[in-house]
Amino acid sequence: MSEKTDKNVQAGKAATADPADGTGQRRLSVFKTYKLYVGGKFPRSESGRVFEVTDSGGNWLANAPLSSRKDARDAVVAARKAFGGWAGATAYNRGQVLYRVAEMLEGRREQFASEVADAEGLTQAQAAAQVDAAVDRWVWYAGWTDKIAQIVGGGNPVAGPFFNLSSPEPTGVVAVLAPQGSSFLGLVSVLAPVIATGNTAVVVASEEAPLPALSLGEVLATSDVPGGVVNVLSGRTAEIAAPLAAHQDVNAIDLAGADEALAKELEIAAADNLKRVLRPQPVDDWAATPGTDRMTAFLETKTVWHPTGSLGASGSAY
Repeated sequence: MSEKTDKNVQAGKAATADPADGTGQRRLSVFKTYKLYVGGKFPRSESGRVFEVTDSGGNWLANAPLSSRKDARDAVVAARKAFGGWAGATAYNRGQVLYRVAEMLEGRREQFASEVADAEGLTQAQAAAQVDAAVDRWVWYAGWTDKIAQIVGGGNPVAGPFFNLSSPEPTGVVAVLAPQGSSFLGLVSVLAPVIATGNTAVVVASEEAPLPALSLGEVLATSDVPGGVVNVLSGRTAEIAAPLAAHQDVNAIDLAGADEALAKELEIAAADNLKRVLRPQPVDDWAATPGTDRMTAFLETKTVWHPTGSLGASGSAY
C-alpha cells in the first residue's frame, strides 16, 4: 500500500466516530473522489498523478487529479468538437441552459458552501454568501445571452445604397485560467461570460483550491450543458496553461489566474496563432456587478453588406 493510499485510509478510520448503525457496527466514511471533467465525462488524469489539496489550515481535504499536457490537448479536442453545436444554438436556448445551471447549484448550495469555506478559510456564512453570489451570476449572464447582440451589433450608416449590418459571433475555444484567490465565485465570473456568448471553454481550476471547480463539473453535467462546452482541469497552473497558450486550435485565453511573470510567458506563446488574450485585471470584489467586458472580450464582429436595390423609375429604394 502506498504512503498516500495509507494516509487516505487512516483519514477514513479517523472519521468513524459516527453513531453505530442499526446492526451495531461502525462504518468508514465514504470520501469523495474528485475527477476531471472533459467532453461530458469524468476521467482521471491520463498520467495517473494526483496532488494533495489542503484547507487554509494545512489539513488534508482530498487528492485531486494532476492534469498533464495530454489532458489539456484532450480538453481542447472536446471543446472544438462541441463548438459548432453550442455556437449554433439560439441565444435564447443558451440562456435557458445557463439558468438551469443556477437551478442545480441552488439545490447543492450547502455542499458548495462547505467546499468554499474549506478552500478559502471563510466562515460558513461568508462562504454561503459567495455561493449565493455565484448562483446569481449564472442568472445574470443567462439574461444577457439574447441581449448582448443589441449592445455590440446593429445597422451602420454608410454612404451608398447598401444595408450594412454588424453582428457578434463567438471567437471559438477559450482557455480560462480561473482566479487563484476566489475558487468559486471568481471561477463562475470568468467562465459564465465565455459560454454565454457561444464559446466553448477549457478551464484550469485554482491550483490551491480546485475542489469547488471540480464539483462544478458535476453540476454542469446535469444542467443540459452539452458535453465539451466546458472542460475542467486541475493541477499546476503553469504546467497546464503552457500547452493551452501554444495550442494552434485555441482561439483565445483569459489569464485571470496567472501571475505577472506567467502571464507574460503565456502572452508570448499565444501570439504564435494570434490568439485573443485577456490579461489579468485586479478585481477587488468578485461579487460586484461585472459589466459586459468579459462577454465582448471573446466576440468577433461580422459585418454584412447588401445592396438596397432600386424600385422603379422614381429611384426609390428599400
